[in-house]
Amino acid sequence: MEREQLIASIRQVLSDNMQNAHMEKFSESARLNEDLYLDSVLILQLILHLELDLGLTVPEENITAADYATVSSLADFLCRIERNEPAQKAQEEEFEDVKVHCFVSCVCESLKRKGIDHRPFYFGVWDATFTISENYQLQYHSDEINHGSFLDWYHRLYGVALDPWYDEGKTKQDNIEEMQRLLATKAETSHLMVMLDMYQLPERENKFNQNPFPHYVMLENTHDPKTLFMSDPDFRWEGELESARIFNAISQPSVAGGYLLDETGLKHADDRDVQAYFEACFIADGNPLTSAIRRILDAHVRGYAGIKLTDLSLALREIRVIAVRKYAYEHGFAFFWRALGLPDDDFEIWCDVIEELIQTYSRIQYQIMKLAETGDLDLQVEIYALLNKQDRTEFRIKKRLNEVYRDWCELNDLPLEAAVEVA
Repeated sequence: MEREQLIASIRQVLSDNMQNAHMEKFSESARLNEDLYLDSVLILQLILHLELDLGLTVPEENITAADYATVSSLADFLCRIERNEPAQKAQEEEFEDVKVHCFVSCVCESLKRKGIDHRPFYFGVWDATFTISENYQLQYHSDEINHGSFLDWYHRLYGVALDPWYDEGKTKQDNIEEMQRLLATKAETSHLMVMLDMYQLPERENKFNQNPFPHYVMLENTHDPKTLFMSDPDFRWEGELESARIFNAISQPSVAGGYLLDETGLKHADDRDVQAYFEACFIADGNPLTSAIRRILDAHVRGYAGIKLTDLSLALREIRVIAVRKYAYEHGFAFFWRALGLPDDDFEIWCDVIEELIQTYSRIQYQIMKLAETGDLDLQVEIYALLNKQDRTEFRIKKRLNEVYRDWCELNDLPLEAAVEVA
């Protein structure tokens, strides 16, 4: 198929199959995320439709390719697939830029400003809590999830409490007024966090395009009362936005929460507290995300309580949002690696293993979407094989992480309990 035909097919799928609401911006140079509002899941959906409609076979190793940022680059990618040419190697992101959890990223900004090692705080992220709803949907955010554990450990590790200012018993307007009062009166060393619905700020880049999309950011006043300065450490973005739009995003029924952090009293974490935190966070005998995907997949295939197989894509739509938390393993390795003086080359090898773990979740999601779209139950075999691979990979990571943790304890004369056996 000619390149022009591929571009026409992309247009048709976006317009007819996916009812994209931003087709006025469609062109060869249109960016899939920033212009056409496609997140990673919608891009997978687009590729799936093209694969099924055009009869292409997209190899698994190409599902996570990073070279379809624009309509043009996606067409080039499909041309290479059709000609059986190898995919271009994606440009790797620097470790220092890895952000994986909005709440943790916000509170770690103060640590970095004070020259305090923030990486131990990410121990709580790689298996951070999520839920499965009554109708077997994976949820990174729900009423059952709170940040109580992170609050307690931040105080214990770094000596500063995060003070909640948002009162769920009050109206949205009352909370916004309280936020405005705090922004006007807080000390320069204090920083205000608030949860808002990022879906309501479509002008922002790095959109996940979920509706709703609860997300923590940090706010400051500007000289103009009609604007606020917003810092989003997790998405590496900051700038001024209209106050009214931010207030609207805070007012959504899907979000509620806010904290005030004064960084004056921050301290370096004590080794004993770091040890206690690691042991509280480390799940040696299981991998919750992979197990949850199995449970949800099984429920939809078997039709539990009338659940339909066609609902499976929606049920597991948030795999990617939760999977990126696994980058927190890099923070854990980096912390122990530096303390032990281990070779950088070995660290990079483990970063590659972690990257493989995360990208394989995208491959799983793609196959799940294909199963839901086609109803081909034979696809289960590949999906379960990938899930089994995930368990093996993550247990490898946990085994090595536990080894360097124990070496770190020995280096710092910290007593160890009975050996933790990784499954």
